[in-house]
Amino acid sequence: MRKRYPLRLYLVGAATARTGDEMSGPALMLAGFALTGSALEASSLLAGITVSAAVGGPMLGALLDRTGRPGRLLAGALVLYAAGLGMIIAGLGRLPFAVTILVAVLTGLLGPALSGGWTAQLPRVLPGDRLPRANTLDAMTFSAASLAGPVLAGGAAEALGAPTAVVVSAVLITLALPAAWRLPARPGRTPQTGATSMFSDLVAGTRVIAGRPALARATLTSVLSCVAQGMLMACIPLLGERVLGGAGHGAALLSCAAVSALAANAVLARFPRAVAPDTIIWVGALVQAAALTFAIGGQPVALIVAVLIAGVGEGPQLTALFAVRHREAPEHLRGQIFTTGASLKITGFALGAAVAGPLATWSLPGALAFAASVAALAALAFFAIPSAPTSGPERSPDLR
Repeated sequence: MRKRYPLRLYLVGAATARTGDEMSGPALMLAGFALTGSALEASSLLAGITVSAAVGGPMLGALLDRTGRPGRLLAGALVLYAAGLGMIIAGLGRLPFAVTILVAVLTGLLGPALSGGWTAQLPRVLPGDRLPRANTLDAMTFSAASLAGPVLAGGAAEALGAPTAVVVSAVLITLALPAAWRLPARPGRTPQTGATSMFSDLVAGTRVIAGRPALARATLTSVLSCVAQGMLMACIPLLGERVLGGAGHGAALLSCAAVSALAANAVLARFPRAVAPDTIIWVGALVQAAALTFAIGGQPVALIVAVLIAGVGEGPQLTALFAVRHREAPEHLRGQIFTTGASLKITGFALGAAVAGPLATWSLPGALAFAASVAALAALAFFAIPSAPTSGPERSPDLR
C-alpha cells in the first residue's frame, strides 16, 4: 500500500516556494535599482513579472488538470520560474533592458504555480473532513511568506548585495521541488478531460467560475479586495515617510498586517466551521474597508492599529476563498479554477498599485479613501450576484 503524502511536507513545500516568491519581488526591485540606477526600470521589472499572470494562470491550470501527475508539472514550473529569476539578474546591465523585461514577463506566466497551483492539489493530500483545517493552514503559509519574504529580501540585499538576494529567492523556490514532485497523482482521469481540447477546457473553467454564484461572488469580492490591497501597498512608502519618520519604516507596516493575518487564521484553524466561508469573504472586505478608513487620519498609533485590522480581514478572507473554491470546483477543473483565481488576484493587486501610485503622490489621504471605497465596493459586489442553489453531477460536497 502506498504511503500517504504527509500534510507537513505539503505545508513546508508551499511555504518555502511562496516565501521565495514573496522575496523575489522586493529583491528584483532592489537589484534593478542597484544595477541600473533607475527607479522606473526597477518598478518595471516588478510590473513585468506580475502582469502576465492573468494569461499564465488559466493556461497553467488547464495543463495541471490534464495531467495525471500534476506534481511533476508543478515542479517543472518551479524550476522554470527560478531559472527565469536567474536570467533576469544575469541580463540586467548586460542585455538591452527590453530583453530583460521580456524575460520577466515570460517568467511571470508561471507565477500562479506558486499560489493556486499548490492549493489546487490539497484535496488529494488530505481529503474529507480534515480539509477545512488543512485549508486554513495552507492559507497561513501565504501570511507567513508575506511576513518573511520582504524581511529576507532586505536582509540578504544588505548583507550579500541586491542581485544575490534574487538568487537566494530562486534557491528557496527550488528547495520546494521535492515536495512538489511527490504530490499525489490524480486517482483517475474523467472522460471529459481526455476528450476535450485545451481551448474547451479553458472555456469550461471560465464558465464554471462565472456560472456558479458562490464561486463568482467569492472571486469578484476577492479580486476587488486585492485592488484595495494593491492601493495600500502603493501608499506604504509615503505612509512610512510622513507618519512614521522614514520610508523604510513602511516595511514594518507590512509585517504588522502579516502578523495579524497569521494570528486571525490561527484562531480560525481551531474553529474551521464556526462561520461559513461565504460570510467571511464579504465580512473580510468590510473589515479591510474600515481599516483603510481608520488609516486616513495619519496618526502613528492609529495607522499601526489600522494595518493590524487590515490583516485580520485579509487572512481569514483568503482562507474562506480557498474553502469556497474547494467546495465549488469540479475535480477535473480544480487546477484551472485555482490558478485562474490567483492570476486575477495578482492582476487586481498590480492594477491597484498602478492606480494608487500617482494618486498617493497627489493626495495620500485621498488614495487611502479611494482604497477604502474599493474595499467597501468589494463587500457590496458579493451581494450583487444573486444566490442560487447549484446542483448537478459535478457539484463538490459542501465542506463548510
